[in-house]
Amino acid sequence: MGNAWIIGAYSTSFGRKPQQTVKDLTAEVVAGVLMDAGLDDGLAIEASWFGNCGMWVDRQGGIRGQVCLTPLVRQGLFSERTPTINVEAGCATGALALHGASLAVRSGDYKLTLALGVEKTYYPNSPASSVALYEGGIDQYDPEEWRTAYRDAEPLTGKRFELGPDRTVFMDTYAMQACWHMRHYGTTQRQLAAAAAKNHNHAALNSRAHYRFNTTVDAVLADRAVTWPLTRAMCAPITDGAAAALVVSESHLLQLPQHIRERAIRIAGIGASGGKYRKLDEEGLSGVAARHAYTAAGVGPHDIDVAEVHDATSFCELYQTEMLGFCAPGQAGAFVESGATALGGRLPINTSGGLVAKGHPVGATGLSMVAELVEQLRGEAGERQVPNASRALAECGGGVIGFDEAACVVTILDRGRLSP
Repeated sequence: MGNAWIIGAYSTSFGRKPQQTVKDLTAEVVAGVLMDAGLDDGLAIEASWFGNCGMWVDRQGGIRGQVCLTPLVRQGLFSERTPTINVEAGCATGALALHGASLAVRSGDYKLTLALGVEKTYYPNSPASSVALYEGGIDQYDPEEWRTAYRDAEPLTGKRFELGPDRTVFMDTYAMQACWHMRHYGTTQRQLAAAAAKNHNHAALNSRAHYRFNTTVDAVLADRAVTWPLTRAMCAPITDGAAAALVVSESHLLQLPQHIRERAIRIAGIGASGGKYRKLDEEGLSGVAARHAYTAAGVGPHDIDVAEVHDATSFCELYQTEMLGFCAPGQAGAFVESGATALGGRLPINTSGGLVAKGHPVGATGLSMVAELVEQLRGEAGERQVPNASRALAECGGGVIGFDEAACVVTILDRGRLSP
């Protein structure tokens, strides 16, 4: 199969946007990604992958992408006969949209494709809609299966599994995993707080981030408790936003103007995996996806210069740091606390601010990671720039099956070299 390259990547600002509709966000992100690629319109796009998780709460259960892109067709910015594939996989939605768009290019079926993720999770006049959106990320047909799995894990974690109107099952399951990690490896709550403070400080440098303020480990620990050991500053906020990437084949890239070729970033490898009811001491699905991505790219964890990982909670960042092979199992707490994952450290992680500070508009999150890393590899990240970054990794998982996510994608990007 051939190579796939990203010629345009863009993310809107993230935050609570009650005045913007999903159609508004779609128009903004498509205009942004076309501008970043140096294209006047999207008429050359041959297929698109549209990621979204929550439009069904507004009764738009099907043809989501077609509905959101129709206004752009009328404006002459998008071809009226472009096929659109709708993607939904919880928080991994945007990453899987890119997976599909790049696979279609690498197969030779298309020369230019678009992956985009658009999401509204903030419903100020209907909080129940936000709750319903997230509940779609766990099995609603046989809920007793996961309830039993979590209750059975209580003796191993030392934490009781509870359900209630003032709680979220997702944060509780992350908290149970954190408690197991703390029991098994000696990880501390302060180390979780170190990851959160680091990401908030990164986000203070990111004009697109939901939260833009500096903080300290002590302030994170003193924040309102969500479910021990997690405080509010360790958990991703409810956020609206959109992100996108334009993907081209290498043969098509060679025909584009030099200023476009010079900014293109190669998709070196993508690995995907599915979740299962795993044991707490069993490898997670991100470890499997990472192996696939490393093999496809012909590299290893030591070759990565900068990474964006799925930190729906700050424990997730520690866990993914281990699953991706950046440090040994049980060592992520000390690794983060040492400053190794901060800007200026050995391996900066979540220079965007991560989900806990940049924000987490579910269907857009995976592509926003890619937009951040494309900027890093181009040397365009400003105050967040990692010096001489040449290879980057994005990990994004979504949905919940027991203590695993339901889907995960690991993407490796590099500056690459065009074939003559």
